Amino acid sequence: MVTVTHAHFVGSINQPDAESVFRIVAEHVGDRAARIPDGEVGERFYWIQFQTFRLDETPGLVRVGEELPYKIRDIFDLRPFALDGTVAADDLQFPNLGYADAAIESYARFAALRQSGVIPAAVRFQVSIPTPVGVVGAFIVPDDRGAIEPVYEKALFAEVARIADAIPHEDLAIQWDSAVEFGILDRAEFGGVLFSAGWGDDLLGGVIERAVRQIGAVPDDVPVGFHLCYGDVEEAHFIQPKDAGTLASVIRGVVAAAPRPVAWFHLPVPIERDDAAYFAPLAELDLPAGTEIELGLLHHEDGVEGAERRIAAAATVLDRFGVGTECGFGRGPAERTAPLLDLHAAVVDAHR
Repeated sequence: MVTVTHAHFVGSINQPDAESVFRIVAEHVGDRAARIPDGEVGERFYWIQFQTFRLDETPGLVRVGEELPYKIRDIFDLRPFALDGTVAADDLQFPNLGYADAAIESYARFAALRQSGVIPAAVRFQVSIPTPVGVVGAFIVPDDRGAIEPVYEKALFAEVARIADAIPHEDLAIQWDSAVEFGILDRAEFGGVLFSAGWGDDLLGGVIERAVRQIGAVPDDVPVGFHLCYGDVEEAHFIQPKDAGTLASVIRGVVAAAPRPVAWFHLPVPIERDDAAYFAPLAELDLPAGTEIELGLLHHEDGVEGAERRIAAAATVLDRFGVGTECGFGRGPAERTAPLLDLHAAVVDAHR
């Protein structure tokens, strides 16, 4: 008998502001949620794309290539960045990246709503942050990635430190969003360029080594988890996983090397994968106590019926897990939000 322990939210949720996110999740999901993010509202609505505005403000970086006749959502310029030769990579000074400011502001609303009883007392405030590879791999030309990554990583880790300094640790949980890593590992292409370009030869070892540093950037008494993702560009993966094998390899490597327990790993489950073969690689995992698997098997297209098929397939190798969508759903239409939240609640209730 499989147990669905709780609902997990990746990060983005389509609502106008953080308070609206907290209220609608609390109303429709309540204590079925272990953690609630702020929905990645405002400038963060398209995951990491807003970081290009920060890179535009960074002396020493320049856009390269011809300007394209279109932009993502008519907002985000797709041209990559390169070092312009005026500033050494080690001397780059990134502006405020925005993650700590957003988290601190949202937590104030979260705390007030929990104090008033709107949010259940046991629910934590979740902050979802992209891995440095996500930003550098998406926006920097391959030849400059190696030089820029450690400088951007330092700036992003400083954002995490500010969050941890400002928010009580007993209320906080931090999730690292790993997406570009799976384009690298499965050698996907984006815009005619391999994701793996510029990352060296030991791709899996590099991903695990970076994940260990990301875990170390979070205080030991703050739960840390990972969202493992195959991308979500206009609700489509950049490559479809053939099974959960690459995901399992990363989980296994991170668990073995981590300096502390990882609280959760969230995995995507494509809508058509209701076969046991997709989940079979997860049977090899030996997870420590306290490390949870969150399966992104909820899809608005087929609701409870489709979720039950995928749960039955997952149950061939796992007897308990949380459930959520494959990725955040902040870029879908707003009218989809409440039905998706109700889907989370219905599936958890059916298997608690």
